[in-house]
Amino acid sequence: MKEMESEIEKLIKVWVSAILGLCYCYYIASRIPKGFLRFFSLIPIIYLFITLPFKISSPNLVGYTSFFLVWLGTFKLLLFSFNHGPLALSPPNILHFISIASLPITPKQHPPPTKQNKPKWLLPLKALLFATIARAYDYNQHLHPHFLLLLYCCHLYLGLEVIFAIVATPVQIISGFQIESQFDEPCLSTSLQDFWGHRWNLMVSRILRPSIYGPVRRMSTPFMGPFYAMLVAMFATFLVSGLMHELIYYYVIRVPPTWEITCFFVLHGVCTVAEVAVKKVALRRGWRLHRVISGLLVVAFLSVTANWLFFPQLLRNGMDQKSSEEYAVLINFFKSRLPLLDVFNSPK
Repeated sequence: MKEMESEIEKLIKVWVSAILGLCYCYYIASRIPKGFLRFFSLIPIIYLFITLPFKISSPNLVGYTSFFLVWLGTFKLLLFSFNHGPLALSPPNILHFISIASLPITPKQHPPPTKQNKPKWLLPLKALLFATIARAYDYNQHLHPHFLLLLYCCHLYLGLEVIFAIVATPVQIISGFQIESQFDEPCLSTSLQDFWGHRWNLMVSRILRPSIYGPVRRMSTPFMGPFYAMLVAMFATFLVSGLMHELIYYYVIRVPPTWEITCFFVLHGVCTVAEVAVKKVALRRGWRLHRVISGLLVVAFLSVTANWLFFPQLLRNGMDQKSSEEYAVLINFFKSRLPLLDVFNSPK
């Protein structure tokens, strides 16, 4: 428990440092003309974001912190240097600026009036499933490897969606603006392009599209035409995503990279590019797979490649067990800090 108290203190110091850095961005850097001059003024903050996760040892805390600050935060600041991205469109309010820069949220510019909201019970159900999976790791020596793979995939998806919702909901209540959804039921994907571009971790897609995909496509179009430039830009986006995942793995595990996670995204980039090229020919000839068949193929390909390249480095270093144990410690830590919970635990 004392070790967790120390980690929470470090986490608070890290985020205080990040918030102070973002105050500098809002009050000083934003007044510098957009372009390379503003970019140079933001380099100290980008460097700060890259070094801050090293101050935390907890796998869960450092994992989410590095994702929020090192990946999303630095890319948002890079886009902000040239007056692009969500920070360029954010309201003139320091609270909004800090929230958008440091958290996995994007304000809706034009909320679609006809889009149906998801049932309110769906997120609590996912949170319950996530907690159940975390406890199931205590019995992993008795579980079949294929069932464990299913647990790892569900753990990754449910953990991200629940944490993103926990982070986004208070910001939405306090700030009053609507927030874009982060996931769109990825299990219903009908293609790799659909999965990575329209359903899985949409915050990353919204950041990589203007920062990597768009510039690479514009620079490549004069040399190879619009279609092949699009394919090159897609592959470049997957490559950058793989390298950023590699960096986050290093923050969490603190061992030299094995490049398996980069290979995972390179493989998916190659396959997605091939899929788009084949679909162009297939649609021209009227060929189309039924969405049930294509959906099963996507799920199977994701599962096999994740078992091969995505999870092994985490499992070799015992991150599944450490993560499960840490969730239990975190829950006990917060319960010990909330005496009011004793009222619910006391006998009637």
